[in-house]
Amino acid sequence: MSIANEFLAEFEAQAPITIKYLERVPADMLTWKPHVKSLTIGQLALHIALVPAGILRLVQNNPAQAPGEFRFPHPASHEEILKAFAETAATVRGLLPTFNDAAMHEAWALKFGDRVVVEQPRADFLRDIMFSHVYQHRGQLSVYLRMLDVPVPSSWGPSADEAPNFSPREVLVA
Repeated sequence: MSIANEFLAEFEAQAPITIKYLERVPADMLTWKPHVKSLTIGQLALHIALVPAGILRLVQNNPAQAPGEFRFPHPASHEEILKAFAETAATVRGLLPTFNDAAMHEAWALKFGDRVVVEQPRADFLRDIMFSHVYQHRGQLSVYLRMLDVPVPSSWGPSADEAPNFSPREVLVA
């Protein structure tokens, strides 16, 4: 299986879990944040929804130019977050398979102006930013949900609120 198809399979396996997290963001609390330095829950959820497609579009160029600033837009509604992830999923499904293994192994560079700030195989950058970055933020979102007393979805294993699909509910009983 090609690297791109392996990545697509991982995206497809994780997409329903990500959707569960995004669906649980309280629509009436999009401006809530746990700390003055934190993103709002709406900004964090929209970031999670947008990152995979944005990163795939970025790595099409080699070298790619880093954005001048990182912006975290605030969604106008809960529906905007879910729509953004649906659009991201369509982009990932359409764009990711266009990268052959040679392109995935190619030394890919991210520049800030004339300075190279990242240079690594394209596949490594996708693993770090399109996947690991999103998983880290999904974990952050689970803390936001817990603080708001919203049931946290299971992901790779049970949460205190939910067993994973492969496990009976009894595993949560201590």
